[in-house]
Amino acid sequence: MTKSYTLGIITLGCRVNQYESDSIMQELSKNGILIAPVSQKCDFYIINTCSVTQESDRKSRQIIRRCISKNPNATVIVTGCYSQINPEKVSSIPGVSYVFGNNNKSQIARLILELIAKDKEATLPCQIVMSDIYNGKFDTMQVGAPLTRTRAFVKIQDGCESKCAYCIIPYARGSVRSNPPENVIREVENIASEGCVEVVLTGIETASYGKDFKNGYSLGDLLVEVNKIDGIKRIRLGSLDPSAITRELVDRIRSLDKVMPHFHISMQSGCTRILNLMRRKYNIEMARKSIGYLREAFPGCMLSADVITGFPGETNEDFMETLKFFEEEKFLHLHIFPYSKREGTPAFSMPNQVNEQIKKDRLHMLESLEKRVKAEILDNFIKNNHSTQALFETYDGEYAYGHTNFFMEIKVRATEDLCGKLLTVKPISTDGAVILGELI
Repeated sequence: MTKSYTLGIITLGCRVNQYESDSIMQELSKNGILIAPVSQKCDFYIINTCSVTQESDRKSRQIIRRCISKNPNATVIVTGCYSQINPEKVSSIPGVSYVFGNNNKSQIARLILELIAKDKEATLPCQIVMSDIYNGKFDTMQVGAPLTRTRAFVKIQDGCESKCAYCIIPYARGSVRSNPPENVIREVENIASEGCVEVVLTGIETASYGKDFKNGYSLGDLLVEVNKIDGIKRIRLGSLDPSAITRELVDRIRSLDKVMPHFHISMQSGCTRILNLMRRKYNIEMARKSIGYLREAFPGCMLSADVITGFPGETNEDFMETLKFFEEEKFLHLHIFPYSKREGTPAFSMPNQVNEQIKKDRLHMLESLEKRVKAEILDNFIKNNHSTQALFETYDGEYAYGHTNFFMEIKVRATEDLCGKLLTVKPISTDGAVILGELI
């Protein structure tokens, strides 16, 4: 490569999008392309879009136009959920060179390298590269270990078939498609060989892994295999639907020493009536039972969850049930969102839409509950634990920051960067959000 080429890439949305962007970046970087901020004038721009809300669509369009304005002669490639749902609309934006679907992202790096090898610019009009997201195979991509050698995400699954009333993602990601186990194991082995000690197995609907296989191979089978890989010391899972947390799955993984005692649960609400309106696959009784399985198998395990406030039809009584549920079940962390209308979903036209101020008020009430419960959990953890393991991820010159096995944030005074090190720490105190500890 005689000329030096630059690439600006921006990622909106979920961890799966981030994984896919990282894979593209790593492939291009190892072939000599310089990764630069999108605020700079670049030869290539990739915008990996999100479409979970109408605001996500608007932001995607805004960023596309901003990149084009930086360099009108650049090759601009748009991919992700917004491009999957609205390919014609994206391709009509002047300056966009290519629109790639969600099941074609593995082709993007190859396209850029071919354009460079042939020393030619993207041809106009804009080209749309789409394949079937309902009957196609898993689009295999790979990433290496992060530079910090701490936590690596590995995409094991794509697609969702739940068709919840508020969600557009099944139309953007298609049917469940699982990454063949040999691909996952090879990728995790490569990450471990590069010094990474923690892996997060993630997907659009993680627990659906293997649903499309004909041989019955499941998420539990995959976890057993990943647990055997030398060098990997911690395994975490992406978001789990309560209906997928079965006795069978929990019994299968309870003896795996590398599976961490923290689980992120896609709850959405603590009220059965609202869960029914949302078209979720479980009720509160089922959720409590699933949580009970986890706490029995992983004593002291911590939970986090996604919660939507102000879903259409949510009354004050419904919301109080949600507050009661999360008060009683003691979640370490809540990702709380006010309901956002999304055209193309059943909830968009549902009656009894909730006032925006009420949504915000309920969000603040949940935030206050979360803060109080978290402080209580951390206080009890310090009282009952003389030591804990922590994987360190960042360093500010005075403190090293990381997470315990239970995914509690912890910091220690340090005279050097401890990134990538798994060390034993004595918890000392907490400010209600972060534990202060000292190295043992």
